[in-house]
Amino acid sequence: MSMTQSADGTEVAYERRGDGRPLILLHGGMAPREYWDTVVPHFDDFGAVLPRRPGFGTCLDSLETTSAADVLDRETEYVCSLVDAVDGKSILFGHSFGALTALETARDAEVEAVLAYEPAILPDGFREQADLADRMEQLIKDGQRCEAVKRYIETVLHPDGIDDLEGWLAGWPVWPDCVDLAEEVVRMNRAVEKYELPTHFDIDAPVLVMSGTDGPAFLRKSARDVHETLPHSRFVEFDGVSHSGPGEAPGLISSEVTSFLDR
Repeated sequence: MSMTQSADGTEVAYERRGDGRPLILLHGGMAPREYWDTVVPHFDDFGAVLPRRPGFGTCLDSLETTSAADVLDRETEYVCSLVDAVDGKSILFGHSFGALTALETARDAEVEAVLAYEPAILPDGFREQADLADRMEQLIKDGQRCEAVKRYIETVLHPDGIDDLEGWLAGWPVWPDCVDLAEEVVRMNRAVEKYELPTHFDIDAPVLVMSGTDGPAFLRKSARDVHETLPHSRFVEFDGVSHSGPGEAPGLISSEVTSFLDR
């Protein structure tokens, strides 16, 4: 495990697998860095960089240390430190909140490319009505931590409903450990609910924006909206793939990514 420091002095640990072009992998809000374990083997020609993120189950801090308003800044600072720490020009590959972080980082850091799968950005209209953070927080206050996390799972991973949520959870590797992340997920959701997509993303690097037909409608729309705000981007939607795209269909997505990067 290697170490670096972000601008505010936060230590960031990361693992590098392989010696190729640096591919920094940024997981979403409820996934550990092990989320990428099934993805990395499909990128043998790259040097995968897997950070231990400051939060989201890896090294949680208090609301007094990092408020919801500061979450995205904290995330982009640590990714910038990774870009500076690794040898070579980095490629950022982010999923969900990690995709939002990758996009924001690329506004300041010099990177080779950005790969963004369903960035956690709420479209206009949907954002004004978003109340997931409030609903989760109330459930936590009522002592229903499991129910709070379930509301997140239903909204993001099963937007069209699911007949047997308990059965699905029984086979989900991060359940029930992810219940420990309830407060962190609330904080992340508040950051997402406050974020407004810029009219123009000032990113010089090429960006591949990806989505899946089985993902939440609001994230599929936001992916297209992000594509339209970028000066150098390509949009791809994968048929039959959900919001869990990179981990769910790594072969399909890695093929598209490799084609994009080698164009």
